[in-house]
Amino acid sequence: MKAIRENAQKADRCIVLPEGTEERTLKAADFILKEKLARLILLGSKSEIEQKAIEFRLQHVLKTTIIDPANNPDQAKYAKLLFEIRKSKGMTYEEALHLVTDPLYLATLLIKNGEADGEVAGAMNSTGNVLRPAFQIVKTLPGISVVSGAFLMIFKDNPFVPGNILVFADCAVHPDPTAAELAEIAISTAYTAQNIAGIEPRVAMLSFSTKGSAKHALCDKVTEATRLVREKAPWLPVDGELQADAALVESVGMHKAPGSEITGKANVLVFPGLESGNIAYKLVQRLAGAEAIGPVLQGMAAPINDLSRGCSVSDIVNLVAITANQAAGMAK
Repeated sequence: MKAIRENAQKADRCIVLPEGTEERTLKAADFILKEKLARLILLGSKSEIEQKAIEFRLQHVLKTTIIDPANNPDQAKYAKLLFEIRKSKGMTYEEALHLVTDPLYLATLLIKNGEADGEVAGAMNSTGNVLRPAFQIVKTLPGISVVSGAFLMIFKDNPFVPGNILVFADCAVHPDPTAAELAEIAISTAYTAQNIAGIEPRVAMLSFSTKGSAKHALCDKVTEATRLVREKAPWLPVDGELQADAALVESVGMHKAPGSEITGKANVLVFPGLESGNIAYKLVQRLAGAEAIGPVLQGMAAPINDLSRGCSVSDIVNLVAITANQAAGMAK
């Protein structure tokens, strides 16, 4: 996280926080501004934010941009933007005028209009509420149809983990991806590894089979996904289908998949489905003592990340730093 925060300082990105009146968000915002991890836009009642900033002794919050969605002089401008985006889906201008008073909708419109580079929310709102306007307004990257969730798994001196960091996906969003969707998840996760972890991705497409050692439609899906990754991203080192030990342990990989450029060197693990990915990251977190940072949402046209409603101030700070890194990497 120290390296991620340092990179965020260099990136100098603007992140919008739609839950601007929430206590943890305000305290995190003050630290972010103090450490210059990002420029911020806070959404919410200006008088309430200022009152809480004084109450919690938050000096830096008072100096940042605050927009009150309910009393916004630019309300008509954002309503027109939303109407133009959604009129083909049947939205009326009056409906748009109402929706732009919702901080979650206004946050995504600020991103769409180029006034912010990313968004962090979820301390007060459900994942569905955070993502709904994101899907409607920001949408997915060109060539990507599926949003997924990656975790950065940080270890302490693990001989099987290059640089003591692995990136796991999908562990949070898509239950049962097709081969084409799994390929998109792999490519998105490779970019996440580059943009946030600062590592050159080497992707292992995981299965319960290595190079045809088992015959099943589930293995075939991973093999086809690997082929599609190579076709869509020929620059990306990838191999599959691989069992986890073949991906991570060189001696095992040499025996099971001789000649593979990935075995024993994988730092991005793509799981065949959400079930295995979610189980794996929780087991590694609890039994191996790895620090799990995420989920980082990937595949969106701009970085929009969702917090747990039980998040800490530190969680918000870290996710803003991650979002700033994502935004800088996407700009490149």
